[in-house]
Amino acid sequence: MRRFPLVLAFALVAAGAARAQDRPVTDDERAKVTAALSAHACQPGSIEMDDGLFEVDDAVCADGKRYDFKFKADMTLIEKTRED
Repeated sequence: MRRFPLVLAFALVAAGAARAQDRPVTDDERAKVTAALSAHACQPGSIEMDDGLFEVDDAVCADGKRYDFKFKADMTLIEKTRED
């Protein structure tokens, strides 16, 4: 019986930590993400910080198509997905 409150408390702390990583992007971060997208011949769509990664939705690239991107904090590209 004593374990339930401890497990519940741990789950709440973990959920709060995950939510703490979801935050608005600063102007400086937005400029860095925009520069990283430019290196891929793309213009940004919406940019957000989610789970410690920068996520860009609906970036328009030189081929005229829309893509979603995920970057690490150091602007290393993790994922590029074409939007259909």
